[in-house]
Amino acid sequence: MIYSTATVPLNREGEAPLTRSQAWAGLVLKARDAQLFLPPGLCTRCEVVEESETHIVREATIAGDPLREIIAFEPESKVTFFQAAGPREGAIINELFEDGSGTLQLRFYGYLGLRGKAPGGPEEQAEQAWMDGDQGYKSALLSTLKRTRELLAQGKL
Repeated sequence: MIYSTATVPLNREGEAPLTRSQAWAGLVLKARDAQLFLPPGLCTRCEVVEESETHIVREATIAGDPLREIIAFEPESKVTFFQAAGPREGAIINELFEDGSGTLQLRFYGYLGLRGKAPGGPEEQAEQAWMDGDQGYKSALLSTLKRTRELLAQGKL
């Protein structure tokens, strides 16, 4: 089993500030269209195939892997990506929250396994190292916030 977490402040010094609502809008847009947020070419297809007031189902191809995710929304707070089909199983969560000093934070955490691979095996260990590394989910949080600011400045959010 893979567990990873990373937290970044929503507003770092020198960046245009985001409100909780603006950051939330970015997270919802990212859930609906990963292509807007991932590096060019990483996501080659992203389509919402079902939606309701509380969740969407999307099918995508990311890093060459076809996947299906059920994405649940807790408004202004949490987006949970349940891995219904693809190389991973489990859940990935993006959460907006205020820390003890009232500072808005964006946290990633995930509980995952790799389908068809031995629990705790070399593939899971490599995935764990990537998630916790410099190019893992902390980097993804920072790039999500950067892209949210860009879309906001372009009037697209």
